[in-house]
Amino acid sequence: MDWRSYKPLLLPRIPDLHQIAVYEAHGGYAQLRKVLTEMTPAQVIEEVKAANIRGRGGAGFNAGLKWSFMPPKKESIPRYLAANGDESEPGTCKDRRIFEFNPHAFVEGALIAAYAMQIDAIYVYIRGEYADWIDRLQAAVDEAYARGYIGKNILGSGFSTELYLHRGAGAYICGEETGLMESLEGKRAYPRYKPPFPAQKGLWGCPTTINNVETLAHVPLVLRIGAAAYTQIGAPEHPGPVLYGISGHVRRPGVYEYPSGMLITNLIYEVAGGIRNDKKLKGVVPGGSSTPILTPEEIEGVHMSADALRKVGSMMGTAGMLVLDEDTDMVRFAYRIAAFYKHESCGQCTPCREGTGWMKQILHRFLDGTATYSDIDRLLSVANQIEGRTICALADAAVWPVRAIVQKYRKEFEKAAKPTLIPVGA
Repeated sequence: MDWRSYKPLLLPRIPDLHQIAVYEAHGGYAQLRKVLTEMTPAQVIEEVKAANIRGRGGAGFNAGLKWSFMPPKKESIPRYLAANGDESEPGTCKDRRIFEFNPHAFVEGALIAAYAMQIDAIYVYIRGEYADWIDRLQAAVDEAYARGYIGKNILGSGFSTELYLHRGAGAYICGEETGLMESLEGKRAYPRYKPPFPAQKGLWGCPTTINNVETLAHVPLVLRIGAAAYTQIGAPEHPGPVLYGISGHVRRPGVYEYPSGMLITNLIYEVAGGIRNDKKLKGVVPGGSSTPILTPEEIEGVHMSADALRKVGSMMGTAGMLVLDEDTDMVRFAYRIAAFYKHESCGQCTPCREGTGWMKQILHRFLDGTATYSDIDRLLSVANQIEGRTICALADAAVWPVRAIVQKYRKEFEKAAKPTLIPVGA
């Protein structure tokens, strides 16, 4: 498929699509009717698994396979679906576009997922700063309730589920799936040890699946066109459309829907109009602030898919691309990332609580002129001691971008530092 002729499927250019009457006029909720009347829950899971919808929240796990991990239903034990719309990763704003322009696609996808896993209640966790978009989504939910798509005995099928919106309070850690569950339960968002995994012991100790908002919005599309057709869109190993959030030093920043597997260079120079003010490219963070930066040389011929980016030492993440021009101070950029993760650490794990603070302090020395050459290797040493030693991946997310920046732009750190002084006679 030529990306230049691609027509959006998740965010089609249809006026007032957020209104249920318009959504229904363009085939909306037809797939929910189809699964309730023509398919068993197991058949829905198999179709979604075959489509290989890879999670759009960062992990890139097959959504259908994740659904299949839910244990057999027991009438006395409720089951939950938590939709992650926290979207606190810097550089990421894709879910917001779904809430604004096509909220019913997400609602329908969540309801189909609920039927497939026999879910009793859906909780949508949205960052509280999204006030206008929360109102837009709540209006869509209210419309769906009024049409009988949510609630008791949906469309006379005998299947029932409820849907609730929950406003977050701005904590990045609530985007981590177990931290999200703790927050939903009214507790401090300390991530949980795994195992047990949410499918075995999730919300209130009951089986729970957590999916990203964009991931669920793909579900009606898969049921409409079929898994075989869906896998023909974009990269074979990471199929389907992607909402690319392109920000930074480009002429046309924004959220663009195109097939997966787009060349990074095409996204920057054709979709986003190239580097503003005719500057040269200095680096690209491909998937949100937690993913390692890539140099201009590293992105040549590289596609936006999980496997392709892994080969060059980075990650797909949320497809929130940060584009940096030649004037970017990489020392200051690293400091801002480190300061963010220090601020957002929940403090539960010592390596993260203390380590992110040390990274921030060391980087600040480069900004105030007190750093020495030895601080460069000290910073890398601290980063290496943090990674892989915590309950959740926030510490890793703090380490990966800083370490990559230091390793790839080391000369800028050396320029900002003083030679290490060795006492006479030492």
